[in-house]
Amino acid sequence: MKCAVCSRQAKGLGWFNARLRRSDPGRYSDRWVFCSMECQNAFYQIMNKTEGHMIDPTEMEIAAMRSCLSPLGEYVGEIGMTRPLADYSREEVLTLVDVVVSAYQAHMLAEHERMAARDRTFLEQRIAQQQTTAEIRGAM
Repeated sequence: MKCAVCSRQAKGLGWFNARLRRSDPGRYSDRWVFCSMECQNAFYQIMNKTEGHMIDPTEMEIAAMRSCLSPLGEYVGEIGMTRPLADYSREEVLTLVDVVVSAYQAHMLAEHERMAARDRTFLEQRIAQQQTTAEIRGAM
């Protein structure tokens, strides 16, 4: 079995929904197994926050989904807009998935890098401000 969080080999750690009765088949699931306490805790926090329901995508995730539309349209245009999805070959479907996933991941990576750069700039300014304040106090 694979870890429900990171897909590594599970090592006997699990989770069950305590809100459900013991007789409820949904209380225990072999899908909710984990490779480490770290993954189990991360899953618990998500389930606790969402009460087991799907969470809405963030604005960043919605923007990443929208960023997939252009590459997806280009690829579908290349192989034929009039062809139904059922007529796509296995390789065409796999390429379609790759195009969408790659565009999504590229957008998310770029956005995270942008946010990290913004945070880095903020922290550098705070450090410089603290050093200046310390120097002024030291001069007094």
